Amino acid sequence: ASGKIPGSVHVPRGMLEFRADASTQYHDKNLTQDRPVILHCASGGRSALGGKTLKDMGYKNVYNLGGFKDWVDGGGEVEKVSK
Repeated sequence: ASGKIPGSVHVPRGMLEFRADASTQYHDKNLTQDRPVILHCASGGRSALGGKTLKDMGYKNVYNLGGFKDWVDGGGEVEKVSK
């Protein structure tokens, strides 16, 4: 409801393993092991867990941005999402 970081792709924590695995029908082509992945969530906790999962899956360049509110409070750009 408060928007998203421009260029970001929404992946629910419960679907991360499927979206990140190229062998599944749910794979998201934005998630490849040769590109950096920057995760964030509301507070930073789920993104930390997601980062560990991606590293366990072989992703090397994984970064935790932390909480979305911290991004906004720090002046990060936000794109409004239309419903």
